[in-house]
Amino acid sequence: MKSNNQTTLQKKLLPRHISFMAMGGVIGTGIFKGSAETVSLAGPGVIFSYVFAGLLLLVVMGAIAEMATVYPGRNMKDFIRQAFGERVSFIIGWLYCFMWLAVCVIEVIAAGSFLQFWLPGVPLWVLSLASAAFILAVNTMSVGGYGEFEFWLAGIKIAMIVVFIVLGAAILFGWIPGDGAPFPYNYTAYGGFFPHGWTAIFSALLVVMFSYGGSELIGLTLSEAQNAEKVLPRVVKSFILRVVLFYTLPILIICGLVPWNSLNEQTSPFVQVLASAGLQGSAHLMNFILITAVLSAANSGIYGATRMLHSMAAGGEAPALLARISAQGVPVNSLKLCGSVLILGSLVAYLNQAGLFRLLMAVPGFVVVLVWITICLSQLKLRKSYPGTPGFKVWGYPYITILTIICLSVIALMFLFDAQNRISISVCLAVLTLLIVWSAVRFRSGAGRGR
Repeated sequence: MKSNNQTTLQKKLLPRHISFMAMGGVIGTGIFKGSAETVSLAGPGVIFSYVFAGLLLLVVMGAIAEMATVYPGRNMKDFIRQAFGERVSFIIGWLYCFMWLAVCVIEVIAAGSFLQFWLPGVPLWVLSLASAAFILAVNTMSVGGYGEFEFWLAGIKIAMIVVFIVLGAAILFGWIPGDGAPFPYNYTAYGGFFPHGWTAIFSALLVVMFSYGGSELIGLTLSEAQNAEKVLPRVVKSFILRVVLFYTLPILIICGLVPWNSLNEQTSPFVQVLASAGLQGSAHLMNFILITAVLSAANSGIYGATRMLHSMAAGGEAPALLARISAQGVPVNSLKLCGSVLILGSLVAYLNQAGLFRLLMAVPGFVVVLVWITICLSQLKLRKSYPGTPGFKVWGYPYITILTIICLSVIALMFLFDAQNRISISVCLAVLTLLIVWSAVRFRSGAGRGR
């Protein structure tokens, strides 16, 4: 039995747990519902937005894997602290927690709205609170049990995507009769593959970055993974391929079966395609998958926030009590703090659901870009001072890393000047400014110390 004062996390996560936990954070409303928005921005050509973002993600994840092989036992935030000191680590750590808590609030409210499909008489705030309670209960499990639960939860929606790809391809090529246009009519009609021009793929990146956010969660599992420095490079390679395929293939099928300009952003494109196959009960099936997807994403989000808070507390960047570990190996006080925010967010949504969604929606994408930039900068700075030879190296260093930083910086600027996200970005900048001032006061004794 662990002591109540224990602060060391348990190493019980297996490679399959790590991969599916990260995929649980990535594959959520971004693909099942948000894909309608990205398609409306760039048409079928939006798949290039996902591929381009996937290449950037590959470099970021490669940087995490590389640093993990030379700094065993440390996680993503530790790498940032090693490179830039405690001030930057403090700012990025709290900003990352802010991002995940925003995501979790969005997801539990979405889960409540999906549950209303079956329980229309129950108020949204009640169903959202019930979803939040479920997620918090799951996160009280031992890390091994949590990893196993999330493995199966994420597995359900991954299986759904695989079935959708197979079924959709069969309809698209006429192997199963459907009421859609013959292949490849919908790709060439309605303005062609790039109806808004090829530059539209960059406009869609703002939504795509929100969809891919959460992939870097792998960088926080290192403290609880068995032989992380050995298994992570292999996990990263397979993870990137799966994520890109699970986004691009379904979108190709959706655009091939349904005209891109007829997609309804209020309805999942998956439902429209299943309906075109004449699948009875597709709405109920899709609703179940959507609920599973958002709960899985919220589940991964609470994990990410609690582990970041624990890491910060262990490093003296957050109150020490947040580092306390329960007998099950759970950062119990960090979980209580995150749970309080999650419940409060569910209640605020009761007052102004639409306003809260608009306020929070752009937060994850912008913060993810900042975190990815910091990870790449850390790898760029630390490479020359590694204590040993990395067992895995980012390809084309330093040019590929520098190019990735430039691309991510351009995307961050696009966020700043996007009129639709003005309120959300203003909130992000206000939080960032607060954290910069807070760090200056907290660490006013001098330059940050690397660990």
